[in-house]
Amino acid sequence: MKAHLLSGTSVKQIEIVKVKDSTCLRYTDDVSVEEPLEIRIIYYLSGKKESKNISVTMRTPGNDPELAVGFLFTEGIITGNEQIKTICYPENACSKNSENSIIVELNESFVPELMKVERNFYTTSSCGVCGKASIESIKTVSIFKEHKKENTEVSLEILYQLSEKLQSFQNNFSITGSIHAAGIFDLEGNLLALREDVGRHNALDKLIGYALSANLLPLGNKILLLSGRASFELIQKAAMAGITTVAAIGAPSSLAIELAKEFDMTLLGFLRNNRFNIYHCGSHFKIENLL
Repeated sequence: MKAHLLSGTSVKQIEIVKVKDSTCLRYTDDVSVEEPLEIRIIYYLSGKKESKNISVTMRTPGNDPELAVGFLFTEGIITGNEQIKTICYPENACSKNSENSIIVELNESFVPELMKVERNFYTTSSCGVCGKASIESIKTVSIFKEHKKENTEVSLEILYQLSEKLQSFQNNFSITGSIHAAGIFDLEGNLLALREDVGRHNALDKLIGYALSANLLPLGNKILLLSGRASFELIQKAAMAGITTVAAIGAPSSLAIELAKEFDMTLLGFLRNNRFNIYHCGSHFKIENLL
């Protein structure tokens, strides 16, 4: 399957296989571009210039300065725009790295309280925050990277039932209409566990935390179903849990598809109303009754 960027940086066209009922058709689809953004600050301590990488967040390119300032404000690192001296992209031989990094230099008279944000942000090395470096970094820390994948075969009938089953068990969604869910199914379509949260990443973290506590990892012969879109972070978390088949009711991002291919994970999107798109079919995966 080929892929190329459109004139803008927020949309990417890729060739997919569109499945409806028991037929499939090659199709050119638009997917949202997802890239990491490294937020770095420069500040002055006792007259000495200091630099600190604060976060790497996944985003659609565009309005990066606003994103950086908003993040610093909501995390309590700054309290006003007057504390900012300059905002710029770094000068770097790797153009991809420059586009995906931003530096906020603070005024000499202001010292940020960095202890407020001592969190475990996702960081990368090598070529900074290029997508390839992000994926390679995940490969080095996954404890299931060498785990042999089990052959997975599921029928179209079972796949088409999953989204309705997930929604029928989403108690909070039926009340609020705004809660994300992540569910694990076996190959017969039985829902084994479901977790909900206002944040899609939190819902998946809860689900994986349950599986870890119950000694169910890795989940290679199960199907993970996401109630919304499939982002890079969600595929990353799935890979860390040894999940090899991910289906989403919404769309995947470009980097999520790249990560699925790198890990040979099956990635399905728009799974609803007796249809879905195959963004990558893992070598271990087979769908029964698919022409």
